[in-house]
Amino acid sequence: MLLLAVDTATPAVTVALHDGDSVVAESTQVDARRHGELLLPSVDRVLSSAGLKLDAVTGVVVGVGPGPYTGLRVGLVTAATFGSALGVPVHGLCTLDGLAYASGLEGPFVVATDARRKEVYWASYDGPRTRTGGPAVDRPAEIAGQVAGLPAVGAGALLYPEVFADARDPEHQSAAALAALAAEKLAAGEELLPPRPLYLRRPDAQVPKNYKVVTPQ
Repeated sequence: MLLLAVDTATPAVTVALHDGDSVVAESTQVDARRHGELLLPSVDRVLSSAGLKLDAVTGVVVGVGPGPYTGLRVGLVTAATFGSALGVPVHGLCTLDGLAYASGLEGPFVVATDARRKEVYWASYDGPRTRTGGPAVDRPAEIAGQVAGLPAVGAGALLYPEVFADARDPEHQSAAALAALAAEKLAAGEELLPPRPLYLRRPDAQVPKNYKVVTPQ
């Protein structure tokens, strides 16, 4: 097994290789505006670091969000392209599950990432592999009662300390954690998600209403 994992659902452009036992190589760069520019060079860098070529990959893992429309699609389209070119399966995982797994936390906790518009994408967990609620998108004040007193990981928790009072690492997504979680699930015969985006809301860009027609009738 050699899994190539990518995730661009958050400001982190993150790539990793996992051989079924451990992470072989990884790269993470945090830049919310350069997902498309950074992802393919990151893949090249990770493969080069491992001394491998792309055709050694036996499966692709991609974070399916939730996340903002444009950044999320960069990873999904890239994963689909690799899968098609190599003839290998493409597996989806919830991005928040990767952060939960990386935290290693036991007992109730939450993961929250920045959804912009003064909202967070969030989910609740009862262990690093056990999601108990979500994912959802809400204003932090609207969920304050549900998350009160719980440890929280992710950049969204750091943005709203008045709601997520016990914020902890990790702040950013790691493809290494995503790959390790996928490898565990695949080895256990668990079914992963299809590589389709979890948007949770409509994209920011909308066709304007009542626009004027300027072409000749």
